[in-house]
Amino acid sequence: MDFYMKLPRNGKEFALFLGIVASISVNIIAPVISGFEVGFSLATWRQTLTILPVMLVAVVIFVLLTHMPAEKVAALLTEETDSFNAKITITILINVAMMSVLMTIVGAMIAMQTISLTPFQQFFYKWPRNFTIALLTEMLIAQPIARYVIYRRHLKK
Repeated sequence: MDFYMKLPRNGKEFALFLGIVASISVNIIAPVISGFEVGFSLATWRQTLTILPVMLVAVVIFVLLTHMPAEKVAALLTEETDSFNAKITITILINVAMMSVLMTIVGAMIAMQTISLTPFQQFFYKWPRNFTIALLTEMLIAQPIARYVIYRRHLKK
């Protein structure tokens, strides 16, 4: 029942779900990572706001590219009898792993506003932190809010 009520059923609902998750994630993850990179300050936050639209576009593109592979891997790791929470947790973990790899590299280039080898050179130093921030944001804030919105939408129908 949770799968039916809390997850998107069609393309329009998927777009709504993706929009909510991406918007919340970008507005939390980017400022936090920027703060760790250059220090937490009002100036850092303002600078981060200027790149959020580009970051949002990148996140949406990468979600669309990684969604199906992540679903297939999650299906391999879970059983039909597993609970909704178990399946969602595994799916989020795989999605965040894939997205954090891509965004650790591309997100850094967007933030620096240049194409550089630096994100590749610093990848293994920065990726674990970025992954943790993204995983906590997705599991505790963004996805629960998006699932609640979808649930409420389904209740109205």
